[in-house]
Amino acid sequence: MTRSAVIGCGDISALHLDAIAKMPDAELVAICDVDARRLDAASTRLGVPGFATHGDLFEAAKPDVVHICTPHSQHAAAVIDALDLGINVIVEKPVARDPEQAAAVVAAAERSTAKIAVCFQNRYNTPVRAAKEILDSGRLGEVTGASGTVIWHRTPEYYAAAPWRGTWEHGGGGLLMNQAIHTLDLLQWLVGPVDSVSGSAATRALPIEVEDTAEMTLRHENGAQSVFYATLAHTANEPVTIDIVAEHGHLSIRENLTVRWNDGTLETVDLELTATGERSYWGVSHERLITDFYTRLDEPHAFWITPAEAARTVEIISDVYASSYPEHVTSTLSSSKRSINA
Repeated sequence: MTRSAVIGCGDISALHLDAIAKMPDAELVAICDVDARRLDAASTRLGVPGFATHGDLFEAAKPDVVHICTPHSQHAAAVIDALDLGINVIVEKPVARDPEQAAAVVAAAERSTAKIAVCFQNRYNTPVRAAKEILDSGRLGEVTGASGTVIWHRTPEYYAAAPWRGTWEHGGGGLLMNQAIHTLDLLQWLVGPVDSVSGSAATRALPIEVEDTAEMTLRHENGAQSVFYATLAHTANEPVTIDIVAEHGHLSIRENLTVRWNDGTLETVDLELTATGERSYWGVSHERLITDFYTRLDEPHAFWITPAEAARTVEIISDVYASSYPEHVTSTLSSSKRSINA
């Protein structure tokens, strides 16, 4: 039986707890949260001991796998401590708050015998997996360009409910780091690694110190160019879009996948919406990633969504921040070592 623990009892932890409960060979043995009231409520509800610090949890509960669901600024320290103790880790995105912390996580993963997965769960969406298979097969030919959009709605109340989200210190950024990071990751995974980025970010509509709107142009190592736009200033949540233009056709993801071949042939792959339980509207891909990670624990090689790969997206976002909010980025980076060693 695999002993599992969850650090951070906020919204996203519900998906991790559901996934653990569904696995017959996993057992939740402990939880952790800095909020005493939330910790006590979760400990009572789940019937497991609660701890105020991850260090106390590691020492007392001795988990085999720890799920890190904390605010972004707390990711690196918990991940590094777990990996140094040989505890396997599933960490929510981003892998760390900024590139310096991400580099420290990468180094910890390289020296550890434990495994680590970063939660870019949208890579497990059925239409996305189908798109990846088509692109990797070479059937579409050379990719020349792509676009991505995240046009969503958030309110001041959303940030008031969890104030860390709207800050450089604890969130590491706003829209790009908290919402649009998934689509940026998919653009890299589907089109190829990015070697240069030009973009800007701004606070246009919300009373937060971080960005709620951003645009950028990405140059991929293979020569393709992507354009990207994201905002939280819309009045509704529109479907995330990814369009990829290639030599033999056009691939489009809007929840479902549509491939329009140049010869007129049309292929479609639908997104399943079969999740149940808490936060079911987030879909089934968290559960898929978590189950896949547990299944691969005995394999000799690293899990396929590595900290090094996840760090690339943090670096892209940081480049945009550096040109848009230089004073905040400088202040945030200066505290990285203190956050890691806290």
